Amino acid sequence: MSSRCIQRKKCLIPLEELLKSSDFLVDDSCVFGVRILKVDVSSQNKPTVIPKEPIMIQNIFLQKKGFIKGTYTWTMNNFLGMKLPVLSPAFEVGGHKWHINMYPLGDQYSTNSLSLYLHQHDLNKLPLESGMMIELTLSILDQKHEKHYTVTGRFLFAKTAKNGWGWPNFIPLKTLMDPSRGYLVGSNCILKADATIIGSSNDG
Repeated sequence: MSSRCIQRKKCLIPLEELLKSSDFLVDDSCVFGVRILKVDVSSQNKPTVIPKEPIMIQNIFLQKKGFIKGTYTWTMNNFLGMKLPVLSPAFEVGGHKWHINMYPLGDQYSTNSLSLYLHQHDLNKLPLESGMMIELTLSILDQKHEKHYTVTGRFLFAKTAKNGWGWPNFIPLKTLMDPSRGYLVGSNCILKADATIIGSSNDG
């Protein structure tokens, strides 16, 4: 560790080590993950004690030398008959099983929109401090004009985090149901998921 790191005690990784290692840098890109641990030290009956040093957990997410990618297409032939939340069949990316959780009429956080979430099926099998940074692209396919409705985001999947990430307001129901858009043909709707593991913690 460099002298600057020793003196300041705030260095996660020395710069020279970061630049030397091909494990951290891929095509001049680097992925970092931050996890904040909130500790409640207050009490109604006792004076509040604030630790001299904040409690902190650090995880380094290493960018994969070759990104692990997976694509899954989910065809729903009876979309108009779906009222309750439905889970897609499992698909595999990076040796892990995943599901798309869909709320056809939206969940409690949506506003007249379709809700979509990615869930990791085998999250409990991960070591406690491990994690994966996932780049997820979900698309409702336009079956008429190929002008697909697409949303992309990055999410951390870990045992200590939520096992499902996504969008409560993925697409307005009015837009989805518009026959001129091509997202719904008859009762047929096609959803495509592109998931990429762009980093994993050094503990996992």
